[in-house]
Amino acid sequence: MFRHTQRMQFEAKPEQPDALYAKKLQELIGGAWGEMTVTMQYLFQGWNCRAPGKYKDMILDIGTEEMGHVEMLATMVARLLEGAPAETTAGMVDQDPVLAAVVGGMDPEHAIVGGGGPLPADSVGTPWNGKYIVSSGNLLADFRVNVAAESQGRLQTARLYNMTDDPGIKEMLKFNLARDTMHQLQWLAAIEQLQEDGLAGTIAPEALLDEENQQHSQTLWGLSDGTTADQGKWASGTAPDNQHQFHYLDQPEPLGDLASAPPPDPQLYATNTEDRGIAGKAKDKIKDTFKE
Repeated sequence: MFRHTQRMQFEAKPEQPDALYAKKLQELIGGAWGEMTVTMQYLFQGWNCRAPGKYKDMILDIGTEEMGHVEMLATMVARLLEGAPAETTAGMVDQDPVLAAVVGGMDPEHAIVGGGGPLPADSVGTPWNGKYIVSSGNLLADFRVNVAAESQGRLQTARLYNMTDDPGIKEMLKFNLARDTMHQLQWLAAIEQLQEDGLAGTIAPEALLDEENQQHSQTLWGLSDGTTADQGKWASGTAPDNQHQFHYLDQPEPLGDLASAPPPDPQLYATNTEDRGIAGKAKDKIKDTFKE
């Protein structure tokens, strides 16, 4: 059960309206890394959690908090849109440079679709998509995604913080920055807790390690023109699981045959050179090139 409290988690009052910034702030609501994403991600992870107790409780706590963050941002957008023109004509815009600037910068959907209010969309009007969320049922894999989500969310919040001088907006964003800091640390601590409780290792999932092709589980393939990829901890020494040993493989050779698809069904009318002998000539030419 969810119960809505009319008071917000933190204040969301701009010093003055700013329709253009309202458009920018939409990214923190409905963007791929916005609050709608983490809200639904954490709630579905909690509902999908088969580990009742502290893990499930913690996930649902933070998921419910994120619902409040959506409300804060939505309220801020609505207040930023206060006084934004509901109707304009070309003549009005020509006569009033201030009005022209507002209309030129605001998102028309705020007026047309939202009636002067926020939208479940990002800063360019792309609707929020449920495909943004990750809820796999594997807590280690999910918590790692959560760290990335909070990292990207804080990064975007920091950028938006530097795009305004409004004290009211900045105060709200200071709170959001702090919560993003906490949540990053929280998910990192949760990963450590999983490992301490013996519920996860370093690899997700920690299964089929004996079945995988172990010849290829420890090598970094050098496949770019860069020459310094072998200078990091990922290229030599003991891996974080204390079981694998990293190696750098410079100039690796392909291990597979030529990439080719089977002949198409004639009724699909795909262009096919097999029956004309062209494909065989092309393959021979490629092989000759490799030999050179």
